[in-house]
Amino acid sequence: MDLRTAIIVSDTSIENNVAFSISHIHFFNNILKKTLHHAINITPTETELFAIKYSTNQVVQVQNVSYIIVITNTIHTAKKIFNPFIYLYQQQIIIISKDLKAFFNKYKDNTIEFWDCLNDK
Repeated sequence: MDLRTAIIVSDTSIENNVAFSISHIHFFNNILKKTLHHAINITPTETELFAIKYSTNQVVQVQNVSYIIVITNTIHTAKKIFNPFIYLYQQQIIIISKDLKAFFNKYKDNTIEFWDCLNDK
């Protein structure tokens, strides 16, 4: 693995109408940040998008990151961030897109991948 790789591992769950999201951000094989969020009356998709948005925002600000891997158990949700026709998620799309635009503009070789932890890449 490249030393400029950041790995975001996120997981969400909902129990008794309370959504929990946990994200681990690793860089240079060390944990850079661990966050736990909870919210009431929120969908699983919104919870996962929030976790991805928050983690992506944190990673793109790290100076030497050029490759981001997002590992989640809901890859279908991660793909929704690039669908501008889903009105509920437009605010998330705008924020994530701005962060990724800045990340890709840093260096032409910067990349991001979404992996489904339940399946292979």
